[in-house]
Amino acid sequence: MKGKNWKTLLLCLVIPLAAGGIGALLAGGFSGSYEAMYKPLLSPPGWVFPVVWTLLYLLMGYASYLVYISEASMPRKRRALTVYGVQLIINLLWPLFFFRLGWYTFAFIWLLLLIAAVLLCRMLFRYIEKRAGDLLLPYLIWLFFAAYLNLGVAILN
Repeated sequence: MKGKNWKTLLLCLVIPLAAGGIGALLAGGFSGSYEAMYKPLLSPPGWVFPVVWTLLYLLMGYASYLVYISEASMPRKRRALTVYGVQLIINLLWPLFFFRLGWYTFAFIWLLLLIAAVLLCRMLFRYIEKRAGDLLLPYLIWLFFAAYLNLGVAILN
């Protein structure tokens, strides 16, 4: 990478942050509902989630930037970034199902779909730019932890 295109980088960072913001709006007031739930062991306090998600969205955004500016062919980049967009949409809908609608079991299944989409996205990103794929690894780890929490809530509530 010769030099950063700062406008492109900013846009790539804003897109996942905006998706997260839309997801939070769809969820409604989720902090109160989270505190009232029966939760599995290892459940973090509510304040952890926005901190972790903000960091993950920034990592996702930077990964998408690395793919976008790569020297890969446009069809490969388009395919990878389309899968990235799809996983963002799946991601932003999860809080609606979990918090707003209380569909805990459906949200768990939706989360498994998100994990599959992120695995595919990571593979496509890594094929284009190794660092981009590696930047999605914390996201995947967090999603597996979120799946544990989601399943625990579905069982306990």
